[in-house]
Amino acid sequence: MKDDFKTEIQETIAILKRGGTILYPTDTVWGIGCDATNPDAIDKVFALKKRRESKSLICLVSDFKMLNEYVENVPEVAYDILKYASKPTTVIYDDAIRVAENLIAEDNSLAIRVTKDKFCKELIRRFRRPLVSTSANISGEKTPESYSQISPEILKGVDYVVNLHQSKKSAKPSAIIKLSNDGKVKVVRK
Repeated sequence: MKDDFKTEIQETIAILKRGGTILYPTDTVWGIGCDATNPDAIDKVFALKKRRESKSLICLVSDFKMLNEYVENVPEVAYDILKYASKPTTVIYDDAIRVAENLIAEDNSLAIRVTKDKFCKELIRRFRRPLVSTSANISGEKTPESYSQISPEILKGVDYVVNLHQSKKSAKPSAIIKLSNDGKVKVVRK
């Protein structure tokens, strides 16, 4: 593992453990993140984005094993959808568990993406908790397509900016699918 990669993971984990917020590259767009089990850190993300708490945030996990730790009952079809998806796909699951209450939607659901990004996967695996991931913009403003488009307000508002992939153009936001325990599947965003 390259030294800068390792250093960034260590620095980021130190901030997350203190309840801080981060700006980091994901498998989609640059994201604002924090520990998904820390309600105070999540409040900071809502405040920075100027977003109502009733509007849910996405959560990233490192693998299927971690997914099962934070969802009461993962529908079988989720594994097939995620295994065969051609692009990053976020799934909204019923009955989220072990995350901060203010991360769970009013209908008791939670949007989770199993990340394929090398940095995110390693960061989450070492941190041993899911991360909040929401686009790096003020709520209602355009999602930045690259690091250079992130507003100064966001850059100054986070506790730490990950110093990797800042010249890379971001991908598009993920597809979002809602999988209900009753078997219903709804495409929220293609």
